[in-house]
Amino acid sequence: MSLQMVTVSNNIALIQPGFSLMNFDGQVFFFGQKGWPKRSCPTGVFHLEVNRNHIKLKPTIFSKDSCYLPPLRYPATCTFKGSSESEKHQYIIHGGKTPNNELSDKIYVMSVVSKNNKKVTFRCTEKDLVGDVPEARYGHSINVVYSRGKSMGVLFGGRSYMPSTHRTTEKWNSVADCLPHVFLVDFEFGCATSYILPELQDGLSFHVSIAKNDTIYILGGHSLANNIRPANLYRIRVDLPLGSPAVNCTVLPGGISVSSAILTQTNNDEFVIVGGYQLENQKRMICNIISLEENKIEIRGMETPDWTPDIKHSKIWFGSNMGNGTVFLGIPGDNKQVVSEAFYFYTLKCAEDDMNEEQTTFTNSQTSTEDPGDSTPFEDSEEFCFSAEANSFDGDDEFDTYNEDDEEDESETGYWITCCPTCDVDINTWVPFYSTELNKPAMIYCSHGDGHWVHAQCMDLAERTLIHLSAGSNKYYCNEHVEIARALHTPQRVLPLKKPPMKSLHKKGSGKILTPAKKSFLRRLFD
Repeated sequence: MSLQMVTVSNNIALIQPGFSLMNFDGQVFFFGQKGWPKRSCPTGVFHLEVNRNHIKLKPTIFSKDSCYLPPLRYPATCTFKGSSESEKHQYIIHGGKTPNNELSDKIYVMSVVSKNNKKVTFRCTEKDLVGDVPEARYGHSINVVYSRGKSMGVLFGGRSYMPSTHRTTEKWNSVADCLPHVFLVDFEFGCATSYILPELQDGLSFHVSIAKNDTIYILGGHSLANNIRPANLYRIRVDLPLGSPAVNCTVLPGGISVSSAILTQTNNDEFVIVGGYQLENQKRMICNIISLEENKIEIRGMETPDWTPDIKHSKIWFGSNMGNGTVFLGIPGDNKQVVSEAFYFYTLKCAEDDMNEEQTTFTNSQTSTEDPGDSTPFEDSEEFCFSAEANSFDGDDEFDTYNEDDEEDESETGYWITCCPTCDVDINTWVPFYSTELNKPAMIYCSHGDGHWVHAQCMDLAERTLIHLSAGSNKYYCNEHVEIARALHTPQRVLPLKKPPMKSLHKKGSGKILTPAKKSFLRRLFD
């Protein structure tokens, strides 16, 4: 095992805990970041290119028929081998946290449409489910089993928000263990079926899962209700005859106590467990080799990598499997230094690059990491844009033009801000106010001073007015600054009052003539 520190030359701020890595034919792609550049990244999925211990994040593109894919953090991912050549290697993505700190219950399938000069075009499709649809969750696992010429997805574990009847404003982000149900998902017909197995008594999150043929092994995990990491080892076997599927579970001895570990495959029947936690803030510094032979599983210790002092002393770490026996790790930066990065990154190589594609398609494992703070709101991010043409990124160096200084400060211009003294838009209670809103409040830019963003709802704008202002280029001033803005305007020219002619001073129909004294009084009044 070799540990090597790597530097991220661009977009380093995007790499946050909870990301996922996907390996397509040896190319690694990064997904699930905090945000992404508005101009140089139309999709939010990056090609993670490693060259001489330097990493570059290069944006990728999606086909026009792709669906919207939010930047999910802590989702469950796995590989899936379809029947056709175009579906030879796909990734299944389920659940995860959205930028608005809500949980997703959707299933997405990512596949490669084309490759051209090392530029990959993806297609993302959403799978609609019927039947026993799994609730929204994160920190769980999804795997694919193959039996009798058929395939089926198996979903287990994770955490979810408390039921709506128990959620209060103060405890809006409180989570609980999902019920220990096993879900079988038919990706072809979109059917989901829930199974209750007596051997599975507790809901587990951030466990390790390994799938081979018709069998899945569940190791470790964290029980939030009991705050323990039991040394679990379960074997779930799925039989797919012509009729109803048969699912059974067996409790095996020799499990390990670990959560949030990263699993990487080193050869056909061998895996390595790296990282994770054995207690709340105590990292698990040892590694294990897992061997699968026939219907047996063996877990044994292995030589510990030469961890650096920074890794040893850090309280948390996170990462994901890069494929081909390599793990990508991150630790917090040292705040004591004058100039310090938010995170430092390493690659841990557990095996030589002698694996082929067939060795990586039938095994799947959960690669998410422990959530450092369940109640911490996530920063908002821009949505994916699939309108970009494939040839709009043909420039040789166009992908490397991103400058982090171009990004807006989300702490000031994010959607979840206090835009005025009377602002009542709350991330925990906000619901769409305008018909044009989908998953974030409508905002409008006030041009006073250096400019700032305000919520259209707080400004009490009618929807027709909001659309008109958004479509035009006229300056807008919020309620606080509209009077100041008016004072800056050049006063309009006021025409002098015209003196009424003297003959109009004669009252019609009265038959009376004004006396000279009254005429003099009226002249002074109008002058």
